This record gives sequence, structure tokens and C-alpha cells, in this order.
Amino acid sequence: MPEPRSTDLQEVELIQHVFYGNLNNLPNLASKIVRIFTSSTFTDTSMERNSLMQHTYPKLKEYCREKHGLEFQVVDMRWGVRDEATDDHKTTELCMQEIDNCQRVSVGPNFVVFLGQKYGYRPLPTNIEEAEFRMILSVSSPTDARLLNQWYKLDSNNIPSLFCLQPVSSIFTNFTNKAHPRLMEEDQSQWWETMVKLNRAVRIAALELLNQGKFTIQDNHRYNWSVTEQEVVRGILNAKDRVDHTLAFFRHIENINVNYLRHSMKFIDIVSKQVDEEAQRMLSDLRDIRVPAALPKSSIIRYTVQWSDEEGLNRTVHAEYLQNFIDTFYTRIVELIDRGVGQQKSLAVNRVYTEILQQLHVVNYFSQDFQGRTDILERVRHYVHGSSKQPLVLWGEGGCGKSSMLAKIVTESKSWFASKNCSLIRLVRFLGTTPDSSSIGPLLRSVCQQISILYEIPENSIPVELSQLTNYFKRLLEKATADKPLCIFFDSLDQLSSADGAHSMCWLPPTLPNHVKLIVSTLPGIYNILNTLRNIIDSRENFVQIKPLGEDLATTVLKAWLDRHHRTISNAQWELVHQRLVECNIPLYVKLVFDEIKLWKSYTKPQEKDLAKTVSTSINKLLGRIENQHGHILVEHALSYITASKSGLSEAELEDLISLDETVLNDVYQYHLPPIRRIPPLLWTRIRNDLPNYLVEREADGVSVVSWYHRQFAEVSHERYLSNPDERRIYHSNMADYYLGIWAGRPKPFQFSDHQKRMFNLPSTDGEADRKVPAQPLIFTINNVTVTATTTSPTVRYNLRKLSELPFQLIHAQREDDLYNYVLFNYDFIHAKLSCMPLNLCIFDYESALEFVYDKEVKLMSDALRLSSSVLASDPNNLACQIIGRLLPFYITCHKIASFIDQCESIGLQVMGLVPAFNTLASPGGPLVYSLEAHQFAVYGLEVVSSGQSLLTVSNKFIVFDLSGGDIVRIIDPKIEGIMTYLSLAPDQRYCVTTTISNQYIICNLLTGDFILRDYQLLTNNQQQTGGHTTKTNNKTTSGQPTDSLLGAHVSNTHFVLWTAKMYQVYTNKGINP
Repeated sequence: MPEPRSTDLQEVELIQHVFYGNLNNLPNLASKIVRIFTSSTFTDTSMERNSLMQHTYPKLKEYCREKHGLEFQVVDMRWGVRDEATDDHKTTELCMQEIDNCQRVSVGPNFVVFLGQKYGYRPLPTNIEEAEFRMILSVSSPTDARLLNQWYKLDSNNIPSLFCLQPVSSIFTNFTNKAHPRLMEEDQSQWWETMVKLNRAVRIAALELLNQGKFTIQDNHRYNWSVTEQEVVRGILNAKDRVDHTLAFFRHIENINVNYLRHSMKFIDIVSKQVDEEAQRMLSDLRDIRVPAALPKSSIIRYTVQWSDEEGLNRTVHAEYLQNFIDTFYTRIVELIDRGVGQQKSLAVNRVYTEILQQLHVVNYFSQDFQGRTDILERVRHYVHGSSKQPLVLWGEGGCGKSSMLAKIVTESKSWFASKNCSLIRLVRFLGTTPDSSSIGPLLRSVCQQISILYEIPENSIPVELSQLTNYFKRLLEKATADKPLCIFFDSLDQLSSADGAHSMCWLPPTLPNHVKLIVSTLPGIYNILNTLRNIIDSRENFVQIKPLGEDLATTVLKAWLDRHHRTISNAQWELVHQRLVECNIPLYVKLVFDEIKLWKSYTKPQEKDLAKTVSTSINKLLGRIENQHGHILVEHALSYITASKSGLSEAELEDLISLDETVLNDVYQYHLPPIRRIPPLLWTRIRNDLPNYLVEREADGVSVVSWYHRQFAEVSHERYLSNPDERRIYHSNMADYYLGIWAGRPKPFQFSDHQKRMFNLPSTDGEADRKVPAQPLIFTINNVTVTATTTSPTVRYNLRKLSELPFQLIHAQREDDLYNYVLFNYDFIHAKLSCMPLNLCIFDYESALEFVYDKEVKLMSDALRLSSSVLASDPNNLACQIIGRLLPFYITCHKIASFIDQCESIGLQVMGLVPAFNTLASPGGPLVYSLEAHQFAVYGLEVVSSGQSLLTVSNKFIVFDLSGGDIVRIIDPKIEGIMTYLSLAPDQRYCVTTTISNQYIICNLLTGDFILRDYQLLTNNQQQTGGHTTKTNNKTTSGQPTDSLLGAHVSNTHFVLWTAKMYQVYTNKGINP
């Protein structure tokens, strides 16, 4: 037998490390996106960047999606922006953050630089440390010193203190005043003149300090380098694994005619009508020395082109070069993508490993800022070490810090076992954060797989059917040992989907075996989960309320957070904070306060320091500030799309949607025409940066999406942006058009304003433009070469985003005709969805449509699918024969159903050659709603339970069905010989009693699934006096004669009665004769 490879051993060790729930040295998550930062100077590469945007990026997006199932996104911080000056001077900082983000998440390539003969924009330093700034002032002329003191102010709230460059609009007040274009243009012109003076002042001072020996060469360089150089240093020179992730394109233009200043200044640095030699030296050092030293020759692509007096470079003269450039770019990026996908560890495709790893990263994220609450930690530690055999419940209002509390408990729990010679297993799920933690079936399956691997149990024994899976999960817990104790943590039970009876909590074990502890958290009042848990868990000690922090702890938390960000606030500012913390101090409010006060400068004016008093008003204030800063229309529409989505939006989807939104584009492009009518990526990046930790990335439908993390943000955003029904329908309609692919590969019309027509000398206000959005087929098919290399086998990948979002958007847009044509009565759509998603999600689309508008044909289709549930669940290809067999009688009277049947008889034949010619199956609308197919023997008792939501049935097993869909919620198997003949249910529905043909009776707790099985025995006088109860394996009296046969039972909330033909006996619900 060959020795295992070292890489195999490392993989095994890594699996063990992650599966045990260890939180240190976690590997990064496998990415679902190719995200490339493109670096270039502002004006000299516009032709190339526009061509890439128009031709290459759409092809790469399609390639990534169809070949690898990846999102593709380019971060070009200069495309679509008129200049690099911004009011808050944050562009350079944002560029650095985006480079880090691309390096963090991208599969394969993450950074591409285009360098020509222009060194580019050299920004002013945004922040200068106090000591350094005073050194600069000491060597500056009086004029320069006055100018610097005017534009830089000391912020002693930073540690160490900084002099901060002030927003342009704080002095030139019309700098961003779009309402008065002429005044805005004047102020922008003045700022450019002022910026030149400021740059000259700091550079002269830095050079003087260098000559005096007070500055190093690097210190001086910081006051001179361009944004592009800073990006290249971050993206290439200081990056890891450059060969696999970066490319450089160098272009040299021969014979640049400097005399044509209007054109030449776009391609080379010009100062006072002469070439800027200093900039050229720094460019040469970067382009010709440092980058070639860092990258192999194969990673640098060089071009030489001739200067043209017609604009320097243009598409006509340089068409051959341009085509070669975009073709090469595409080829080289595809190579890096393929290599990156191939290099992803094989563990990346291990769904359970990926799920666990993502959950552990969530733990580290939530626990990093935790402070205080030692009383609760001690109470949980006591539970973990104690004798309790029931779960522990953390509960509290939204925003009270339950998730952070649970994450801290997970982090601390390992230390609680330090004195014991054991290997603690921490099994963690933050519910709702991933697809496998959002509904009960995938959750239990994932948990069972993790436990099975840890306790060396074959995974192939894990059941598929939910009720069996629930029972299997409870039995698996018994595998825990003293050497390998098991602590399970489920956060936010309220985030579980209600499907499959998840909120009934019947899947949660009420009694735990030895060496197992289970800790859960939930909101009160949501889906009645907390009350249900109180019915299941007897001990009141096992319910721990998470209360607000209190003013003192909230202050401690704020100080710790500020300290971690190297910030503080003044005593006067603290006074205002203390006033607000007295009124509200739940963690979410404290976090919102922190995000506000960390921006406060020591020189912030008093009227700017007002703090909202509640969570909702704080969120509104935050959103209002972002709207004022980035534009009301852009922010409102971007956040509206996220809020109106079913499960969040990928950033590529959001950019596409905004690029199709004329209201946003007309606002963004009021004063200039874009080369391609799309939203500049920089604009959304700036918004996202100002919503830290409130918009989170998670996986949905196989891609990384952005969505609100806190329920309160979603609620406030919905109220703020989507409360108007007409406006809400517009957003849903726009999203429906996107997932329908209406504007893929074709121009979308729009209207120029009259002002734009005059400004740009346009012949008409009518316009149209291709927005470069992707097509939306139901299925992506890529031909992969087989092993023989003689044939190809198609690999099918379903468009999960379309299948999930399109029905939701059409329903909420109230576009019934499109909903019927493209979704509910479209064979291709329904067959595709059944092929890759559970049947109940398909039925849910019909039920959701009925909630808005009742339609008989929609109801018939829904009922037909429900009737066919067991067949379709096993093979979706039976769709055609099931629908025809059930709905053929409605062919003449129901036109939409007739259309669907026609599709079944044409398209459906491609996957199912046998279709019925007559109505061979039970049709909906009759007495049969759906078949409850689970019992092997006749059913002798049934009761409607859970407020009409479920049906309890008995035969040789207890089986509970979900009446909304016919799915099995639970199976309780007492393993009796024969069948149960009578069923009686307690009024509070907590337990029931049945009798069997074997003269046995069963007491079953419906909340926990526990049961007591006993032979019926007549009580002797002595037993009646002592209150005892004897259970025997035979069914005879002391005289050897059989007892009377049990005929039935009747149950109250506390007692039950059994009777025969001759007598009855009373018992408690524990089976004791009182």
C-alpha cells in the first residue's frame, strides 16, 4: 500500500482541525468570485479601458459564470468618473481597501496594471501626523504655512494626533452644488488651483527636511508619489504569489508630439508646457526597474504604438493594436482564472467542510469585539459542567447581542475543558448565514455529516427523509464520549425557514445524552419559538435572558472599540454619549453610536454631534448621512434593490441593476457623457465602505451576495425606501426584467434632458445604449472533453439566481401575465427548478402568487404538483406525464393549463417519452388534495394538530404530516408488533395515548417524540392501594387468564383513561395510576 502523500496528510489534519471547531489558524474560505482591480492613470488608458468594458468584461463574466459557476467583477476606480478629485479626499484610501478586498476574495487574478508614459495624479496627503506637520510648517514660507493651516486642522481624537485635510466644500462651498452648475464649476476650478499650491508647498517642505536629514528618502517619497504607484506597490510589489494573481501591460507611444498640448498632456506628464522630468524619473523607476524585478517576463505584456496627431490614440488608427490588446487580455485572464480554480484545494468542493469553516469564521468575527457579560459566561459555564440534560436557551430582543454572546461562549468553551483530558468538539451553526443553515433539512444533514465524521460513523447511513433524519440526529448524539464531549451551538433559531415545521422545534432533542450540551438562541415573540421551547424544556434555569449592556458596560465597550481604531473623543463629546446611553444601551445601538462617534474630530462643531435616541432613528440618521454624502438618488436606489431582493444581491448584479436604472444614470451623468452607459464601480464602493458590518456577504444560490445582516436594518430600509406601493413595484419590476434577460445584448433606450441636449449639442433627446448585462438562460451548458477525447459530455449548471429570484420579483411587481408565461405555466422553468431545488420551493411560488391574486388555474397547477409530490421528488422528468395525467380534463376550459400541457407534449418528450393520452391520475379539485404516502398499514387514528398546520396519524408508527404540502414532519416508531387501533389527543396537544391490537398502550410526548410503551394489566387491590403499576411482558392475569381487550382511551392535559368492555382505569400522563 503506498504511503500517503504529505499533502494528503496536511488535508486530513486540516479537516480534523476545522471539524473539531478549532478557531485558531483558520484557512480562508474558498471564493465564489473573480474580482480584479485594474490600475492605471486617469486619461492615457481610457481607450483601452473603454474597450475592455465594452467587449472583454462581458465575455469574461459569461465565461466565469458558465465554465466555473463564478461571479466576475472588475474594480476600475477611474472608469466613468470625470476626475480624481473628491470632496472628502478618500479615493486613494478606498483604492487601497479595494486592492485588499480583491486579494482576499478573488479566485486567480486580482490585480492588473496598465502603464504608459504618464506617472499620473499625485494626491495631497490626507492625514499628516502632528509632529511631522509641525516640522513641515517650520521650514515653510509664511504664505505656504498660512495656506497649510487653512486646509489642515488638528484632530486630537486620533491616536496619535493628526492634521487632517479638510473637505473641499468646507471652504469652496459650491464644490458639489449640482443645483448651480456654474458656481460648482468655478469652485472646482479654484480647488484645482489651490491643490497645486498645496502640493508644491508640502513637496518643497519635504525636500528641505530631507536635505536637513530630518526626513528619509522614503518620507520624502510619500509626499511625491502618485496614486498609481501606491496601487502597484500594494497590488504587486508587496503582494504574495504575484505570478498567479497579477499581470502588467506596458504601452510605449513613439514620437509623442508634446506641442499638441490638448492631446499630449493626456499621455505624458506636462508641467508649464514641458514634460515633467521628475514624474518621468519616478515612472521609469517603477515601470522599468521595480515591476520587472517583481514579475517574470511572462507576466508583463509590452506594446509599442505610433503617435497620431488625431487625439494621440484613436480606435481607427490603432484598431489592430486595440484588438490585439483586448484579445490578449482575455486570453491571459482566462489562463489565470483556470489556474486559480485548479489550485483551489480539493476541500473547497467539500460542502460540509466549507459550511463548518464559514461558521467558524462567523464565530471569530462576532467574538472579536466582545466585552463584559461575565455573569452570563459564568452561568453558561456552570451549565456546561453541570448535570442538566436539557438544552440551554439564550433569548433577548433584537440587537441585544445574542450572536456576539453565543460566539464568545463558543470561544471560551474550550478553556472550560482545559483541566479535563479530552478533545472537545464544538459544533456551531449561525442559522440563516448560509444555505445549509437556513432550513431544517440541510441543517440537520450537515450536522449529522460533521458528527459522523468525528465519531467515525459511515456517512451513507444518514437518511434523506426529514423525520428519519431528525431521529437519526438524536441517536447520533449518543455517540459522544467522555474523551470526545460534544457542545452544539445554534444561534438565531428565528432565522430558520418555517418550511418542514422547523419552528415547531420537534427536531430539537429535549433530553440530551451524556457528554452532550446544546445551547441555542432566539428572539421572543417570533414564530412563538420561545414559548414552544418553554413547553419542551422543563427547567426554568435553562433560560437565560440577554439584557441590554447597561450604561457602564456600554461605555467600556465604546472605549475598547475606539482604542482598537486608534480613536478617542473629548470629554464634552463623552457627555453627550453618556446622555444617550442612559436611554438606550443595547449592543446594536452602541455599535451605531460607535460608527457615528469614530468619525467625530476634535474640532467637530457642536451641532454636528447630535446622536439619535433609538436604534431605528440611528439607522435612519446613518442612511441619511450616506445619502447626503453620496447622492440621495444613487443610495436610495442601490439600497432599495438590496432590500427588495429575496436573498440579497451579488455586487455584479447590483452594478448591473443600477446600470439599467435611468433615474440613477441621469443623475450621475448630468454634466458629462460616459463612454459606456454603466454605473462607475467607484460609486457603489464608496457607499458600501460607509456601511461597515451592516451589509454582509453570504452565500445564496451558489454565489456571494450582499444583504442586510440585522433585521432592524431591513425593516428601516423597507420603510424608508419601499413603503410606497407604486415605487416598490417599480424596483421589483426592474429586477424581474434583469432576471428575464430582457436587456442582455441589446440597447436600452433612455432620454437625455433638454439641458443635456443643449450642453452636448445633441440632435435629439432620444438615446439608447447597451448596458453590457449578462444573458439569463435557465441552464448553463459547457461541453467538457471526456477522458477519451473523442466525444464531449455536456455539464449542466442551473441558473439558480434566476430560478430563485424571478418568481419572487414578478409576484411582487404584480406582473401576472409575465409570471404565468415565464414561470408558473412555463414547462422549461418548472422542470429546471424541480431538477435543482426542492419541490416545496416550486409549490411555494404558486402559493405566493395566490396570496396576491387568486387564479383558479394557478391553484389547479399547485394542487397537481402537490398530488404528484412523491413521484416528482424522485424524478423531475415525470413532470409531463404527471401534469397531463392530472390536468387533461381542464384542457378546454383553462387556457394557461392547455398551454402547459402543449409544452409537456412537445418539450417534455425530450426527457420523458411516455406520456398519458387520457386522464389517468386523480385530478385536483376533487376530494383528494394529496396522498399522504408513508404508512405501510392501515391508518386507524388521526388528529389535526398545530393549529391546523399538521396531521397526526397512527398505524404501526406515529407520523405527522405538514398539511400545507403533504410533507412528513416527523416519524415516531415505537417498534410494536401489530398496529395501533385507537388515538386520543390531549387538549393542549402536548401528548397522546394510543392502544394496540396487542393489548398495549403507548403514551407519546408530541413535543419531544419520547414515548412509553406498556402492556395493559389489570391492577390488583394491593397495587391500587400503593399506587404502583406493574409492567409484564405477557398479557395474563395472575390466574393465567388473559385480560379484557383494550377498547379505547380518553386523554386530558394531566391524565388519561383506558377502558375495556368491563372497566376503566385512570393514569397520570406519566403512566402512573394515582
